[in-house]
Amino acid sequence: MPRSNRPRRAVSGHAPAGKGGGKGAGRAAGKHAAGPAPELDLERARTGIARRESAPDGEWVVRSISASRAGKTYICPGCHTSVPPGTAHLVVWSEDHIFGAAAGLAERRHWHSNCWTSRSYRYR
Repeated sequence: MPRSNRPRRAVSGHAPAGKGGGKGAGRAAGKHAAGPAPELDLERARTGIARRESAPDGEWVVRSISASRAGKTYICPGCHTSVPPGTAHLVVWSEDHIFGAAAGLAERRHWHSNCWTSRSYRYR
């Protein structure tokens, strides 16, 4: 007969046989004692998911930044103008960087959404 993976229930506040200890001595004791969970930031959850894009110039990871989360000024590599604070834009980095994923992430760039979608691919 197959073994059950469910823990045995304690009968009237006693620990299961072989476990030792009294009430609350199981693995989950104190699991929820840390307090209430932090509030979920819905805006970050909605826009913070990165997607992968495949293009003739390589594999890219693209993450959307909402206008409320854009706090700095960046220079868009597509049009060489600024992406001011409060402007929704994209953060893009190479997934197949020659020096690895960490180097690709370190060289991420902030693009205007339109500049990223209308960029030209240079074939060699």
